[in-house]
Amino acid sequence: MGTPHSAHFSQIDSIDQVLRTAREKFLVRPEKETRLWVKNSQGSFERLYNTRVTVLDAALKSGQAVLMETRNKDGTWLSTQPQAGNKASEEDEDCQCQPGICGLTNLGNTCFMNSALQCLSNVPQLTEYFLTNRYLEELNFCNPLGMKGEIAEAYADLVKQAWSGQYRSIVPQAFKTKVGHFASQFLGYQQHDAQELLSFLLDGLHEDLNRVKKKEYVELCDAAGRPDDEAAQEAWQNHKRRNDSVIVDTFHGLFKSTLVCPDCGKVSVTFDPFCYLSVPLPVSHKRVMEIFFVSMDPRRKPEQHRLVVPKKGKISDLCVALAKHTGVSPERMMVADVFSHRFYKIYHLEESLSSILDRDDIFIYEVSGRSAICDNTREDVVLPIYLRERTPARDYNNSYYGLMLFGHPLLVSVPRDRLSWENLYHILLYRLSRFVTRPSSDDEDDGDEKADMAAKDSIPKAGHVVGNSSQNPGPEQAGPSSGVAGGSRAPVNNSPGPSHWPPRPRRKHLFSLQTVNSNGTSDRSNFNEDTLAQPYIAIDWDPDMKQRYYNEVEAEGYVKHDCVSYMLKKSPVRLRDCIELFTTMETLEKENPWLCPSCKQHQLATKKLDLWKLPETLMIHLKRFSYTKFSREKLDTLVEFPIRDLDLSEFVMKPQDELAPEMYKYDLIAVSNHYGGLRDGHYTTFACNKDSGQWHYFDDNSVWPVNENQIESKAAYVLFYQRQDVARRLRSQQGSSDSPAPAACGAPPQF
Repeated sequence: MGTPHSAHFSQIDSIDQVLRTAREKFLVRPEKETRLWVKNSQGSFERLYNTRVTVLDAALKSGQAVLMETRNKDGTWLSTQPQAGNKASEEDEDCQCQPGICGLTNLGNTCFMNSALQCLSNVPQLTEYFLTNRYLEELNFCNPLGMKGEIAEAYADLVKQAWSGQYRSIVPQAFKTKVGHFASQFLGYQQHDAQELLSFLLDGLHEDLNRVKKKEYVELCDAAGRPDDEAAQEAWQNHKRRNDSVIVDTFHGLFKSTLVCPDCGKVSVTFDPFCYLSVPLPVSHKRVMEIFFVSMDPRRKPEQHRLVVPKKGKISDLCVALAKHTGVSPERMMVADVFSHRFYKIYHLEESLSSILDRDDIFIYEVSGRSAICDNTREDVVLPIYLRERTPARDYNNSYYGLMLFGHPLLVSVPRDRLSWENLYHILLYRLSRFVTRPSSDDEDDGDEKADMAAKDSIPKAGHVVGNSSQNPGPEQAGPSSGVAGGSRAPVNNSPGPSHWPPRPRRKHLFSLQTVNSNGTSDRSNFNEDTLAQPYIAIDWDPDMKQRYYNEVEAEGYVKHDCVSYMLKKSPVRLRDCIELFTTMETLEKENPWLCPSCKQHQLATKKLDLWKLPETLMIHLKRFSYTKFSREKLDTLVEFPIRDLDLSEFVMKPQDELAPEMYKYDLIAVSNHYGGLRDGHYTTFACNKDSGQWHYFDDNSVWPVNENQIESKAAYVLFYQRQDVARRLRSQQGSSDSPAPAACGAPPQF
């Protein structure tokens, strides 16, 4: 701390005057960045953020101590005491001469933030704006929509450290804390979307650096038949009357939006500003699903099939696709999701395929006369069958914790006139005959006593009904708690329920049968005889009998159909295709109708977006994440994008200047990549250094150079393009200074 100086100020003097006086007295060089602190009555120091207010407004008193702080050479402030980064040694000449080649430490799932920051840090005109301290003159501390300049200052600190040439990597803890303070969704250490952070950060920087100190009310106007040039110019001027910052200068462009009422034909044309383009990916309307087909023929093993179905199709479409491979009529199929040896859900034919996830184990069972169950014209009942094994007894409160589910469940068609325990046993024994061996007469005599003893517990006493529980399923049960597939597939009301079935004789069998609930558990105390729910049947095996007669290897066996080798080809798409799809006319959704100013009704109007004014730096967000009511998925389609000469002239509606074709051509400067899935993904960055023109790969705190042919991948998520006329202007500005002009991005560095 230097020798203190005294100075006299009027109450109407600004804090900026105090700062200039302090710099003069301490002989601070003009390029040095400084800030002021004031010592309060408690003895601690408070920052004087707004230097435009007066001494009176800042509540400074006579004799009060004011401290001036200067920024360190490495871009840090002494007062912030930043966490230690990986600082370059004096001997490491390569790192010292490469400002901007600096990694960011992952604080815990903050790769999304690191990727976004590296992309913005490599936007040349924005970084120069902060490095040359032009932001200090434009900090807006009074904007109610802003963050009192704190986000802008936190970002400036980060940029100055990254471009100081002093660090291989830095710890962005202070910036992370500041973002979480103003945006609670980014608190903690959960994974987030890099594009969402970019949107927040650009908006925050804009409001903190907005040159408009007092925003006036501006009414949005329709073109109302006026020429597009006139309406667009008015819209842009109105936008600049409220929004004027380096972010607007760098990232903002203008859309032409056209809405047409389907009833009265009213055409509404407006011009709206944008900060980035979120373009959809052309996707296939087909979906490949893997299923297992279980035939009624017990000799046939389950077959694995790979079926191509409409992405927005129904369960019936899945059955129709399978019928082409098996020859079995779709009317004789039932579709179920099997999880943990039980039926997680049995589907209706009209349910959407979107409710089935790719990771679900889907089984399609052949049944007899399924449609006949609905109209009660045939005497067939479809019974869900579970397999259970008795384990060492652990009975508590009459609950059968000693039974464990195993194997794959079945859906078995049983003639209604044969619906007895004895007949059901033989039907099931036939269905299991591929992997259950029938005992010889000697084996049967040897095992009869054990089976008979086991059956005693499952045979109901007189006047007592076998436990078909009506209790709600456990938390993992998402399907119906009873019924094969809802009312349409459950037995009709006059079908014999479990309480009306003939009593089971005490015969000596390989296994015993038990009515259970949809979870496969038995709870006799909760059974209600009046319940007309579809019964679930459990086949209970004694461990010894299962070991002797049940072939587990054969039971788990299956065959692959020829269609399993089919792969849905994912052809790469061009970035131009995505932009073209973005500008294609569409009809508004029911949830977002348009109020027509002519007929005064909410209408599902047609809407078309066109580009009118292009920004200096164009940020293109590839919409890889798809969200529906039942699922969330990531599209891993390869998007082919040019490194140089992205020509958007055909998409711009504004009359073009033929003498300046570079006004519509862009060169790539950065790419934010997303690898993996929705919940376990990882973000990285490709970026072109503005000084050397060399591309680098940023993976948190690791950085290394790469070639152009490594940039394009299926992971590309957000693309940053710089307009060619801007790049030429920046090179000429830097070429006129003492420093050498940088090479163009992608061009080999000059030595």
